[in-house]
Amino acid sequence: MESIENASSISGDIRLAVDSGVTEIGANRVLKSIRENTAKLVIMAENGNNESMLEVEHLAKITKTKVLTISGTPARLGSICGKPYHISMISIIEPGHSGILKNISGE
Repeated sequence: MESIENASSISGDIRLAVDSGVTEIGANRVLKSIRENTAKLVIMAENGNNESMLEVEHLAKITKTKVLTISGTPARLGSICGKPYHISMISIIEPGHSGILKNISGE
């Protein structure tokens, strides 16, 4: 699991993926996308639900899905995604016009 201290470095990519790609928001939908092996990347807020985070990390390890934890709260991740509510985690299924998958693997 990779951790990013400064979410602003990829926040634009996250927002673009949400706006132009295919994403799943919320623990249940993220877990489903990992189980179905459609998630290419999972992004979690550092201060999210620990139980869900552990389950995501476990399933991601089994399916070899990349997991990224960004510093901050679910409220901050919700703001980055352009949503007026808290988001503990999001999975990227298709990045759309975002270069997030390329940028993450290149770091």
